[in-house]
Amino acid sequence: MLKWRVITALILLPLVLGVVFFLPTAGFALAMAVVVALGAWEWTHLIGIQAQRERLAHVGALLVLVAGSAAALGSATAASVVLAIGVVGWLGLIGWLVAYQRGRAADTPVTGRPGTVLGLLLFVPAWFGLVFVHGQPGGAWLVFSLLVLTWAADVGAYFAGRALGRRRLAPRISPGKTMEGAAGGLALTLVAAWLLASVLPAPLPGGLSLVFLAVAMFVASVAGDLFESMIKRRCGVKDSGTLLPGHGGVLDRIDSLTATAPVFAAGLSWL
Repeated sequence: MLKWRVITALILLPLVLGVVFFLPTAGFALAMAVVVALGAWEWTHLIGIQAQRERLAHVGALLVLVAGSAAALGSATAASVVLAIGVVGWLGLIGWLVAYQRGRAADTPVTGRPGTVLGLLLFVPAWFGLVFVHGQPGGAWLVFSLLVLTWAADVGAYFAGRALGRRRLAPRISPGKTMEGAAGGLALTLVAAWLLASVLPAPLPGGLSLVFLAVAMFVASVAGDLFESMIKRRCGVKDSGTLLPGHGGVLDRIDSLTATAPVFAAGLSWL
């Protein structure tokens, strides 16, 4: 499994970096819309939509809303509203995760209209956050920083958890995640933030603002990962799809990014 994860990552990394650094923001927005569409297609399966026509209609409606949200990119006030919706939405989902872990939320699949609304909350602010960041001065480096911080939280947690993991973080949601892994993910995120701010031409905040942003990114990354794990557990599936060998589906790879993108964009805007 690890072998295929590494091979797939080595193939995807140049493609992702090429999209980030060599496409204008309009092209980047279209590329991210394709990623969102793939993730939304897998999401329809998780929320119980099986008919191909209904799944296509769901994805199409989502892309219409994504395109509509692009109008907010031209207004600082409107952009802040969209990003605030994404951040507040994730605060609510974190509360849901805590309730589920403590056994205070029903262990039933998320289907129908609630699942559709959740999909909108996942994908629209994530797409908007990525495009918003790419459109800023030094935007390609900022998106790169966003990706590195997201990956640092994941990689740090993975390897620290494997080496030191003892105490489970959220056993009812994801038994493999540990407190020690979370500590490793936070540590690597903080180190990555300091390195990015020190050596890259990305206009990142400094001082305590950088620490706050890094911690917020780590929390968002864990929340995004755990939320998809919770949905998959409630639906009785291991992966969202099979498109990426060793990784599962597209949604399995962008689960953390759905949370970190709006948080990072809001952090840059507000800090």
